[in-house]
Amino acid sequence: MGNHCLRRSFDLFTGCEFVSVPQMARLPQQNQKAMIVGVGLDTDGHKRITQGDNFALVGGTKDTHEQMTEKALKINEKLADRGKRLDDVSREEFDDIAHDVGLHRDDPEQN
Repeated sequence: MGNHCLRRSFDLFTGCEFVSVPQMARLPQQNQKAMIVGVGLDTDGHKRITQGDNFALVGGTKDTHEQMTEKALKINEKLADRGKRLDDVSREEFDDIAHDVGLHRDDPEQN
């Protein structure tokens, strides 16, 4: 899958972002599973990977990776509070949850 298939959804903080795959590049409906992908673009020489049921986080310094992990866990807590899973929420509802945990929408005009 080339870079043209990825679209940034939220900047976590400097150097980190969540990415999503546009609708046309998704798997058939029966194989779909919503996932949060966090990529830390800064480094301190260590390789970091953290996985959960619905998220995968890679890279970043210790501080960056801890912040990504905290955001992913908070999103899952908010989902649980609403009695939902990541697969069940609309993009708008995800945007609201992400905003509640301190994520900000990336302005595509600045890319």
